[in-house]
Amino acid sequence: MELGGKKKLHALSLAEKIQVLELLDESKMSQSEVARRFQVSQPQISRICKNKEKLLADWCSGTANRERKRKRESKYSGIDEALLCWYHIARAKAWDITGPMLLHKAKELADLMGQHFVPSIGWLVRWKRRNNVGLGARHGLPPPPLPPRTSPEPPPLGSDPHTPITLKDFSPDDIFGCTEVPLLYRAVPGRVVSSDQLQVLLCANSGGTEKRRLMVVGGRQPSPRCFFGVSSEALPVLYRPGPGIPWADWLAQLDQDMGQQGRHVALLLTAHPARQGADLPELQHVRLLPLPADGTMPCLPTPVVRDFKTRYRHRLLSKLAALRGETEGTSLADAGAGITVLDALHMMAAAWDRVPASFIRSSFALAGLWPSRTAPSTREVPKMPPLPDGLRPEEFSRFVDLEGEEADKGRCKEEVISEGEEENRDDGFVPLPTKADALRALGTLRRWFECNGASPELFGKFYDCEEEAERMCYQ
Repeated sequence: MELGGKKKLHALSLAEKIQVLELLDESKMSQSEVARRFQVSQPQISRICKNKEKLLADWCSGTANRERKRKRESKYSGIDEALLCWYHIARAKAWDITGPMLLHKAKELADLMGQHFVPSIGWLVRWKRRNNVGLGARHGLPPPPLPPRTSPEPPPLGSDPHTPITLKDFSPDDIFGCTEVPLLYRAVPGRVVSSDQLQVLLCANSGGTEKRRLMVVGGRQPSPRCFFGVSSEALPVLYRPGPGIPWADWLAQLDQDMGQQGRHVALLLTAHPARQGADLPELQHVRLLPLPADGTMPCLPTPVVRDFKTRYRHRLLSKLAALRGETEGTSLADAGAGITVLDALHMMAAAWDRVPASFIRSSFALAGLWPSRTAPSTREVPKMPPLPDGLRPEEFSRFVDLEGEEADKGRCKEEVISEGEEENRDDGFVPLPTKADALRALGTLRRWFECNGASPELFGKFYDCEEEAERMCYQ
């Protein structure tokens, strides 16, 4: 039909666009012939071909409305994504979700992200259309069977899945945030080994009173040679070889620890692991609050992450300086090659232990992740050791952010060494020390303190260490 010499616009639904792509792939029809069959213009068919990957991804996701002809993006895409993640988790757990619950959760997520947004019924209707959400039917995976109850105990406060939760339902000590941090563990200024990257999982509560034990994942070997003879229980962190954080195991352990303490806590989690809701364990004492993965609202405040990395780099440079002083003429790169995964784990634990609780508390408050109106009013500036000689503040700041540069550029701005060039620089094997070696080392360390004017406070710490080492030797 024509009007004024122009064709009436005819938009195709997602299902029809997939049919167009199938015709073009499976037959020898030209774009013009397909356009005539669907009564659209040839440029429209061309645009469909151009957006092929995105259309197929929407089709395969199972969440897109296949009869929708135009996909209008929401002004609040971060809230859209976070609410959809929460919805999938709730469906996987067989929760009964209503429209008012979705409106309440959308408002809560908007407050978390610091956006002035009041969801309306009209917005909710459009959100359901965009994401193919129908509250009257089950979507996604079938719900897991409910565990048998041995006694009709009343649910603890805040554990009812039918009641929407907010940060105000928890105290600061019961709100945890966690994030993955990539760390080039033995990089030195001007020289980076691209394969020497570990993934570190940081987790702390907003009150700053509890920092969870670090989990570190990665490494080129399942069991580095430096781990020979080392008990896994004696490691300062949880270490797992492999490409990614084992979220299911970590969450299960967190839930078990909270249960033993009789606590119910909230965990701020990015949308990426939260999206895998069906793969997560059944949590009884931990409630997940998924946040968007676009970085607009970090689950663990960015200043806390940077403080940890800054302290690690300080400790690394101090250790490198000591190694260079041990052998005259040793370059910084050669000293860095001597840093083992085990060395790095100890330095990570020390760096995380020294992040101040008050700084964590104020960072959560400034990020808007504080449950009450009486947030800390002052922000502490952590004290750092002086920079090593010859390193300017801007150079050290760039050194701290090496991983960010690698993520943006695909490689660091420093000199990058490939894994092949590092084959002979793997973690070295060190023979196991005997009890006699440990006692001699204690005597040597005490003599070194005596000759270098150590303070009485330092000797007090040494006596504690000496007493414990002697007890281990003779037990």
